[in-house]
Amino acid sequence: HRVQGAPGALCGRAGPAPGRWPVATHGRAGLMAGKRKTNEAGSSTGHRGDVLRALGVLKAATADQIQRLSSPHLSYRHTTKETAALRKEARTASHRGALNDLRRHGLSVDGGRTRGGEEVRLLTKDGLAAAGIELDRGPEEMGGMPKSAGRSGASHAMTVNEIVLAMIRPKPDLDLVVGEPAEAVAAARACVAAPDGIGAITSYATEVALPSTGTWKNPGVGGAWADIVLIAPEVGLPLLFIEADNCTEEAPVIAAKFDKYMRHFRRTAKDTDGHEKPMWRTRWTAPDLQWGDASHPPVLLVFHQVGKRTALKQMERVADLTREHWQGQWAEGGFRIYNGKVPIVATTLELLREHGPAGPVFWRFGREGRQNLWDAIGNPRRDAFLARRAEDARRRQAQEAAEREAQRPVCGDCGTNFTDDRWKASTAVVWDRGDSHPHLCDDCKVRALEAERQQEQAERERQEQQRQEEEAQASKADGWLGRWRS
Repeated sequence: HRVQGAPGALCGRAGPAPGRWPVATHGRAGLMAGKRKTNEAGSSTGHRGDVLRALGVLKAATADQIQRLSSPHLSYRHTTKETAALRKEARTASHRGALNDLRRHGLSVDGGRTRGGEEVRLLTKDGLAAAGIELDRGPEEMGGMPKSAGRSGASHAMTVNEIVLAMIRPKPDLDLVVGEPAEAVAAARACVAAPDGIGAITSYATEVALPSTGTWKNPGVGGAWADIVLIAPEVGLPLLFIEADNCTEEAPVIAAKFDKYMRHFRRTAKDTDGHEKPMWRTRWTAPDLQWGDASHPPVLLVFHQVGKRTALKQMERVADLTREHWQGQWAEGGFRIYNGKVPIVATTLELLREHGPAGPVFWRFGREGRQNLWDAIGNPRRDAFLARRAEDARRRQAQEAAEREAQRPVCGDCGTNFTDDRWKASTAVVWDRGDSHPHLCDDCKVRALEAERQQEQAERERQEQQRQEEEAQASKADGWLGRWRS
């Protein structure tokens, strides 16, 4: 479909289109001239691929976010420059050049500026198609454009991007920071040593429709749109929906999203096997009971303290308004069951950045304290109860087996323990007759039976010989008596 490394691959073509992506063929000078003409910003194919993959997922992002996501080692270079602005300009130069080159070829456009003054870049329709090739995703899998992209500082889109970065926690390649100042190298090593994040950029999608009416391709009005969808079965997260909030929306507005989620989760559709199943299962695969005993996939709420509302108060208010969707019932054993419910988990972007998904920073609605992400969306108390019950069953089985072993018969001849089959046979009664040698193992019984057979055979032969001898003596006596009479 496309040639690796070919410039035209960025547009989904096997080679350069006429008048675009020309490559000079006459020596180094011609090659450099062609390169300057095609990519005046001097970007490499690798950096353009980074940009396409990042924007294909995030839809709107700054050069700084793309660099931190795609080339985290650059964050530990240029550290000797005088100001933070100069350091940022230096470490993002390569990706800014790639963005400029993609813009020249109609694959990206400017999307306004953030509230901090940074340029936001978006992909065009052709850019999304090229990104789909880089990500190996079809058009229907690319998702929609982010909320308020290019307007009002794109604050929601920027928060979504920061959540993805905080979840992935990109780690630098230490080989690429060799020779940098000691402080920079130490910081890079500390980043590598920190707890891992989840997945890579290809594990994520943004602005994904969850239709309650209509189709995946043409969702109807009133459906949910997931800010982020994470698929990472390799770490036990086959499906996780993530919602971002800047503490600017009213709690009832956030709570209403979960009504839409539930309408989608309860919607069924016929799959390719002809059977009805939850519609979300026709697109994503997740084992049953992956989230404890909850019937529906989990949703993570990440609050970013930008607006005037307090993140903690927002969590508490949303939890109260969505109780019908998440509250379980107590079961005998000291845990709750969540049949037909959604695991709803909340945290803040600040805590997520600091500790990552492995840290105890997630509050499961209806529980006390904080847990790591896996425990928060699961049911650890239920798992512990089931584990204890299974262990008790194993102990009982072991005790019963030990008691049974103590009663196992031993062969009266060789002293070998009876096998289960021999034990059963030795006690069986058929036609009012028991085992002929209940005190012997199989081998000894065979030998005993053979000895008995030989003994019986010898007895028969002795009796036959005795009979013959008696007949011979009788015949001889008859002969003498006959001659005497004559």
